[in-house]
Amino acid sequence: MNKKHVALIFGGNSSEHDVSKRSAQNFYDAITATNKYDITVFAIAQNGYFLDPASSERILALEDEQPIVDAFMAKIDATDPLARISALRAAGDFDIFFPVVHGNLGEDGTLQGLFRMLNKPYVGAPLRGHAVSFDKVLTKELLTVNGIRNTKYMVVDPKTAQNLSWEQVVAELGDIVFVKAANQGSSVGISRVKSAEELKTALADSFQYDYKVLIEQAVKGPRELEVGVIGNDDLLVSEIGAHTVPEQGVGDGWYDYSNKFVDNSAVQFEIPAKLPDSVTQEVKQMALDAFKVLNLRGEARMDFLLDENDVPYLGEPNTLPGFTNMSLFKRLWDYSDINNAKLADMLIEYGFEEFERNESLSYSFLALGEEKIGKFN
Repeated sequence: MNKKHVALIFGGNSSEHDVSKRSAQNFYDAITATNKYDITVFAIAQNGYFLDPASSERILALEDEQPIVDAFMAKIDATDPLARISALRAAGDFDIFFPVVHGNLGEDGTLQGLFRMLNKPYVGAPLRGHAVSFDKVLTKELLTVNGIRNTKYMVVDPKTAQNLSWEQVVAELGDIVFVKAANQGSSVGISRVKSAEELKTALADSFQYDYKVLIEQAVKGPRELEVGVIGNDDLLVSEIGAHTVPEQGVGDGWYDYSNKFVDNSAVQFEIPAKLPDSVTQEVKQMALDAFKVLNLRGEARMDFLLDENDVPYLGEPNTLPGFTNMSLFKRLWDYSDINNAKLADMLIEYGFEEFERNESLSYSFLALGEEKIGKFN
């Protein structure tokens, strides 16, 4: 039997470029372990260009990236309007895209638009599911309208932020808040704020990444929870994982970029999270509800905050969750008796299933010819 051909895409131009490499290594090994697929890899360099498979394999093997990119760029015609994606031709025909591009391009719907234009199956959520979920403000608006509990918030842009005082923030949200760029991931452009001076600094930092910034109420005595969801219509929910960092219980620590990807030796993980049964069921149901409301398919990780009274708040979805050795999403499915190879195989099958489902939709239109125009009085 001929093996299906998978195009594994990683890298990208976001702050999570290096994280994507590590996730892609694990997925490459997982897909190989199934013995069901041929794989061609494509790295997206930080300048946004797809690299050829040979160059991409070297980057996946963690060779020094910049000389490889420089050599590739020296060989191509950058005036070609399709130069950024021309390397895709090197794979010949393939059956499905498997994106492992975190942040911009991969999680904002950009790549999914390309896949759809090429009329190819792909793993994960559709364009609109990624785009809405990547925008923290749109996500919170949809969650709120659909009765899915999340923290109180306000939204500012560079103009409205000029007239925003710390006193206004405290009056509406309390004296500890988080400031977040609306379209950014993995704790980049996020600050914990408890003074007027910190607010000023945090806004300046977040506005580097987006023109829309979320100011969000802090949860008291929080525990951070994560839940994996996979599937299209028939969904599977993982066990709930919890993690805490030093001083988090008193509000002075939080799960930032360094804790996630650089050094998590001080982070305490708990799988499954020790929770009252009623809270476990509520969190899982909220995760399922959010997955459906946000039009997600294939895979997602739902992040929650649990306050000091065991009330859960849905923080945000991650439509292309990290799959590094440090990633809790990976560990959750291991604990749920779905190993890496089985998970990769299921995600690919979900991608084919969703493509076939969408192929049955009609996009026909009425061709215009000799129009018959009504009478005018």
